[in-house]
Amino acid sequence: MRRAIKTLLSGVFLIILSCGCVQKDSRTHLQFSSWGSKSEIEIIEPILDEFEKENPDIKIDFMHIPQNYFQKLHLLFASNTAPDVIFINNLYLPIYADAGKLEDLTNYGLVDDDFYPKSVQALSRNGKIYGIPRDISNLVIFYNKDIFDKNRLPYPDNKTTFAAFLELAQKTTDKENGIFGISFEEDPLFYLPYLMSEGGGLLSDDWKTEILETEESQKGINFYSDLRNKYHVSPQKSDNASLTMAQMFLQGKLAMHLSGRWLVPKYRESADFDWDIAQFPKETKGSIVPLDASGWAISKDSKHKQEAAKLIKFLSSKESLDKFSKSGLIVPARKSSANSTSFLDGQKPENAKVFLEVINTSKPTPVSRNYNEILDKTKQKLEKKFNENL
Repeated sequence: MRRAIKTLLSGVFLIILSCGCVQKDSRTHLQFSSWGSKSEIEIIEPILDEFEKENPDIKIDFMHIPQNYFQKLHLLFASNTAPDVIFINNLYLPIYADAGKLEDLTNYGLVDDDFYPKSVQALSRNGKIYGIPRDISNLVIFYNKDIFDKNRLPYPDNKTTFAAFLELAQKTTDKENGIFGISFEEDPLFYLPYLMSEGGGLLSDDWKTEILETEESQKGINFYSDLRNKYHVSPQKSDNASLTMAQMFLQGKLAMHLSGRWLVPKYRESADFDWDIAQFPKETKGSIVPLDASGWAISKDSKHKQEAAKLIKFLSSKESLDKFSKSGLIVPARKSSANSTSFLDGQKPENAKVFLEVINTSKPTPVSRNYNEILDKTKQKLEKKFNENL
């Protein structure tokens, strides 16, 4: 009986095929890869649906890679199966751009004057644009207003120097209650501002020379290390009980926290105290923090580059960036989005414009093809210095 039914169904299927009743999908299929949390994907997917409605001849095959994104991307490039459109950041872009894996987007007409020039610069190499920016990533000082008010201290602002910053950190540190003045993280991202504001860094602006050992860089590193090991205004590893700096800030254990826009949604949701943001303090060269960017690139081997460019134009439009901005998650790369109510919407932080003001004084991170190797080497070199008291 089963064989008879199977034979009958096979015959029906053949009849349907011969009648042309089963239509082959004639749309152009674009593969699009991105990382992102659940909340971020909930923003992306409706935008992709809207694009498909406006472009019924294109189907987006969304490849969400929430973990080990670039490791998996390496494998896709190595096997010649890279997605057509790739969400990427400036820290990894040189690896693929310098290897000839990304399309030069300079003449695709995807960049206009509404983009912050530094966001485009961050996703460019040797005068060629390889990524169209979605967002800018920079660093600011989050501060607990309640702690400052309790101690009758002025809030940090754009006039705060390194010396004044240290004094604020000392006066807000309360060892008896486990409160520290300023966060401390050993990832290079979080000490680069101390180096850059002294005129130093990890890599020269031409990407050719490592500059950690210069006098300027060492001055910044020493100040940063002293926050923890000399002045004791930053937590040692043993003080945080495996908590992240963000968790310590939310628990009222940090008066100030150096971090980025990505924490705003969490702080809006979970902080039970009053908080705001301020510019990183000034030193010899001013207040300089690294500027990074994320955006969309096209695989050099894509067979659908025009369709891919159409998708990127849609994703990078003001309308799309407004939707990303509304969540509080990003600093949009378009000036019109950054200055819209979607970004400056009256929610915390009150001084949201600081994220935009910082762009003027920030510096696109100098990144070479082997930048990640430099970061790993730097972490190993500084681990002992940062943990002198252990």
